[in-house]
Amino acid sequence: MKIAGFTGFASARLQRKQAWRWLLPILLVLLFLSILIWLPWQVRQMEVSERQEQLIADTLWVEQAIRFQLSRNEENFGQVGAEIANGYLPPDKLRERTMLLLKNSREIQRVMWLDATGAIVASSDLRANGPPRLSQASAEVSANARKLKSAQYSQPVKTVSAAGVPGLTLMDCYLPIFNDGQYSGSLVIRYALQDILNEMVPWWFAQDNEIVLTDNDDAVFAMRAAGGLGRGVYTHRHTLELPGAAVYLRTNSVKSAPTLLPNLLVGSIILLSLGLIWSLWALWRDINRRLAAEGALREQVAFRMAMENSLVTGLRARDLKGRISYVNPAFCRMVGLSADQLLNKAPPMPYWAPEAIEDYEERFAQVLAGTVQQHGFEIMFQRASGERFPVLIYESPLLDDSGRQTGWMGSILDISDRKKVEELNRQQQEKLQSSARLATMGELASTLAHELNQPLAAISSYTAGAINLMQSGVVDAALLQPALEKANAQVQRAGLIIRSVHEFVKRREPTREPVSMENLIDSVMPLIELQAQQCFVAIQVSIAPGLPAVLADRVMLEQVLLNLTRNAIEAMQQVPSERRILRISVSTDRVHPDTEPAPANVIVSVIDQGHGIAPEVAEHLFSPFFSTKAEGMGIGLKICRTTLEFHGGTLNYVNNPLGGTIFRFSLPPHLPE
Repeated sequence: MKIAGFTGFASARLQRKQAWRWLLPILLVLLFLSILIWLPWQVRQMEVSERQEQLIADTLWVEQAIRFQLSRNEENFGQVGAEIANGYLPPDKLRERTMLLLKNSREIQRVMWLDATGAIVASSDLRANGPPRLSQASAEVSANARKLKSAQYSQPVKTVSAAGVPGLTLMDCYLPIFNDGQYSGSLVIRYALQDILNEMVPWWFAQDNEIVLTDNDDAVFAMRAAGGLGRGVYTHRHTLELPGAAVYLRTNSVKSAPTLLPNLLVGSIILLSLGLIWSLWALWRDINRRLAAEGALREQVAFRMAMENSLVTGLRARDLKGRISYVNPAFCRMVGLSADQLLNKAPPMPYWAPEAIEDYEERFAQVLAGTVQQHGFEIMFQRASGERFPVLIYESPLLDDSGRQTGWMGSILDISDRKKVEELNRQQQEKLQSSARLATMGELASTLAHELNQPLAAISSYTAGAINLMQSGVVDAALLQPALEKANAQVQRAGLIIRSVHEFVKRREPTREPVSMENLIDSVMPLIELQAQQCFVAIQVSIAPGLPAVLADRVMLEQVLLNLTRNAIEAMQQVPSERRILRISVSTDRVHPDTEPAPANVIVSVIDQGHGIAPEVAEHLFSPFFSTKAEGMGIGLKICRTTLEFHGGTLNYVNNPLGGTIFRFSLPPHLPE
């Protein structure tokens, strides 16, 4: 009985021991199988997530491409609107102007120019019929564009033909046009949403996805499905963010969900084997990368050293206490000191000018306090020879790899040459203005001598007659007074001519004061008449009553008026004598004086009936040093435009319907405080 009991106990113990031996491998196998089953599922989930993320990224890219193209169209046609506002683009030239833009933007169906009332002025496809807007909502978008002064889009609307057949879905983009701050109409860019998808969505994206443009309620405006309908597994929806319109881009991939591997065990073993091989290859690659990184680091250090040595900008590093920790060769050459003489130096620095020590210390305190100006500051340095020179300094924090500030890095630019150039440009501009006036007076010299000769000859005759009366013994006041009065009038006439010339050529600083255009024309009229008499040109002056004064420099405006009238007179030298009429008109740009409260600009028009301006000349008319005259300097019109822009005005020209050219400049009125 005891032996049998012991044998049974031993057998049970052995069975339990064998069970534990089998249990551990079974658990390991189950763990391995679980891993083998889990890995494909995890890979599948990762693939699903990756495909979804890729779809989202591609959708955002397509949305940005569409927005970029629409924004570029807004910029291109905004320039067309600016030409319309400035009067450079008449209605009959709209289609010709927009042909190239429409050729490169085939998603655009039509471009319309609407006036302030909403009526079509011109159209790109020569169709003036049809409604300018799609719906009442489109009219509201036009009002919003006018109010916001920016491009606004209408909500897309499906069109229906007269036979009831659905057509394209269209969307309008309104670009308001303002002329001198006043709304004068709109440019309407009409898009076909189907063409937007066809032209702006890449073919490779359309092959893998169904692309749809919808509204808030998922109503389809347009669809492109080159690769077939989407399967609804990977989808994304994103708004196009068009101002004024709610349009969404929805993508639906044609790909289905990935399936599990058909043989999990074989696939897992293969994957594990490949993983082991990949691990060894990755280890070998990592070692090679480390070696390559060390070599690249050495090359970068050598490259940066060569780059720093070749810089003309001085670099200077300082620690938090202000001691110099680094200088490059350019800075050493700039101050005339070696690196050994500068490193570890604390303020005051040897390149500080003694007379500006307080300024240096204030700047240095700002640097240490972290309140240095980001846009840089100018200061004077001195070289080792004692020569002073201006520099421009930019300071920025110097950080270590952990983001902790260890000092300050400064970039120093020697701006001595720039200062000299700025001063030279200022002097040259002053000389150019004076030279232009002297050149004008040089052209008037012969006529001026002739005009002065007449009053001087008359004075000589009147005084000789008075002397003869006195020598004959007849001294009668009644006889002498008329001769002396006429002599005095001729003296005043000669003095007026000389005074006008003196004021015109005298160099002085520009001074702005209230100037009456009537008085201005009266003062410069003697010089204009000198030019006109030489070419047998008649002058007609028309000045509207009640004109406001302008705030301007009198002599500069006289130069503008004299240049324009001289060009007009010279343009009429070869025309018949009956057409040689120079008209000077002064008025305002106010059309309805009783209903327009805003102050009106003063408009001065110089009108000739000469040969006009050829198209090839018009392109370079206001370019500096361009002239059609053999003896001309080509700076007259450029100076005129610059002078008027300095006074807040404009200068332009149009063809004279009667032949010739009309130069017109406007100036803002002087508003007393």
